[in-house]
Amino acid sequence: MGVLLKFGTLVLVLAVCQGYEDIWDYDGHKLKDTDHVSLWPLPQKVQTSVVAFKMSSLKFQIVHAQHSSAGPSCSILETAFRRYFDYIFGYMKKQGYKEPKKTFGEEVSELQVWITSSDSECDGYPGLKSDESYELSVDQPSAVLRAPKVWGALRGLETFSQLVYEDDYGSKNINKTAISDFPRFAHRGILLDTSRHYLPLKVILANLEAMAMNKFNVFHWHIVDDQSFPYMSRTFPELSQQGAFHPYTHVYTPSDVKMVIEFARMRGIRVIPEFDTPGHTQSWGKGQKDLLTPCYSGSTPSGSYGPVNPILNSTYEFMGSFFKEISSVFPDAYVHLGGDEVDFSCWKSNPDITKFMEEQGFGTDYSKLESYYIQRILDIVSTTNKGYMIWQEVFDNGVKLNMDTQIHVWKGNLAQYQAEMARVTAAGFATLLSTPWYLNRISYGQDWVNIYKADPYNFTGVCVWGGAQMMSCTLSTLCVCVCVCVCVWVVERVKECRVITLAVLWGCHMSVWRCECEKLSRRVQSHCTGSSVAMSHDQSGAAFVFFFSSE
Repeated sequence: MGVLLKFGTLVLVLAVCQGYEDIWDYDGHKLKDTDHVSLWPLPQKVQTSVVAFKMSSLKFQIVHAQHSSAGPSCSILETAFRRYFDYIFGYMKKQGYKEPKKTFGEEVSELQVWITSSDSECDGYPGLKSDESYELSVDQPSAVLRAPKVWGALRGLETFSQLVYEDDYGSKNINKTAISDFPRFAHRGILLDTSRHYLPLKVILANLEAMAMNKFNVFHWHIVDDQSFPYMSRTFPELSQQGAFHPYTHVYTPSDVKMVIEFARMRGIRVIPEFDTPGHTQSWGKGQKDLLTPCYSGSTPSGSYGPVNPILNSTYEFMGSFFKEISSVFPDAYVHLGGDEVDFSCWKSNPDITKFMEEQGFGTDYSKLESYYIQRILDIVSTTNKGYMIWQEVFDNGVKLNMDTQIHVWKGNLAQYQAEMARVTAAGFATLLSTPWYLNRISYGQDWVNIYKADPYNFTGVCVWGGAQMMSCTLSTLCVCVCVCVCVWVVERVKECRVITLAVLWGCHMSVWRCECEKLSRRVQSHCTGSSVAMSHDQSGAAFVFFFSSE
């Protein structure tokens, strides 16, 4: 993964897929690209009308429906109600606009949010199997948002806020609309690297806010690496004291981490941390004695250090305690364990390592030593009841993996990653693909178009759901974005997809979309150019990832 995560700009790419349902108004007329449809991403099914209703901040309110299983005690929804009310009307107040007390025309005076299942999951955390579906009906005097769980309600609130627009007189309006929506993929995420470039807490929170606006639901936190160890461990405080860029100003305290997790939960976003070993660990060694392998120059130590030392019992005792802490701090069911780019040269130079290799019968194949280490780490993490994600090298080296392991493909050219995807999915594993979407692969000229053209469906794969083969489909995912194969959701349409990138994680039928920068800029600084939205985040690392599954 290495230098590929250093690029600091995240680009959200518009995808256009063919073969999907068009958007129609209530009278059965097909909407044109020039019609006012500004939903991002476009829902699965939309019916809209030219009939418009007024909305006034003096009268409008978002409330719990009478029969909703959630109520005023549901902090996720109560917080979201206030947040989205401010999204809709806050800009007017900041600009000093005074609404008339009396409006003319029919009004929508409230949005009723109805959680239909008995368990709203108000007190839980989002997960891979969270239900994010919802239905939205906008009519007067009340709009109604129905969702089985709070996660779907959050997505529906975002859609509702995007339906609101200003007329020529500055008044808020919303058209009569009916929407039925659900994500194509259960895992849609963004990766930020906070080791190579420390990101202040407020920047991370701003990214989470932007993710929620685009219906992303996974924050892949590449929190530590060679360059620094900003995670403040309660069990091993010396790791950040010695390994961070600064022990006080450039660390994430336990309260910071807790804030990120809760801020994300309130927006239906999972937080998956990555602690990459045995490589990418130079910062670890500064605060943990004997963790890294001493390198040799001939018969004497050179004074430099390589990857984690895989032959010491103390290494695994440390890792056991460390990942026990991580499992208690991060509530998600998964942790990313890395496993990429291990430089064997230091291991080869160390006489104790070479002796261990002989005793284990590894010969001179140091990939076997790496596999030995990885296997022990996976066993340790398994005792914490966590699932794990790993970079593709771990799979390539033949490490024994649990079948719920998610394998992250990031290397190679087009033919190479397609072949890797075929191998991984054929072995029955869920797969993350990031190779085509590393932004710093772009050079001068016109090769940037490859990001738009990259088609994750373009490899040989089979999608099986519930033990039955549904269809031959080339499973898909996204930009640091991970998506579970849900071919049964779009079984008749998925064969027709031609271009897949960021936006298609929610719904592939993006044939009608308009970039409404003015609306977005009121909530997050953005810039629209053609068919993409670019959001610049200070010193953020970004990668594009897609998630495939053969299950």
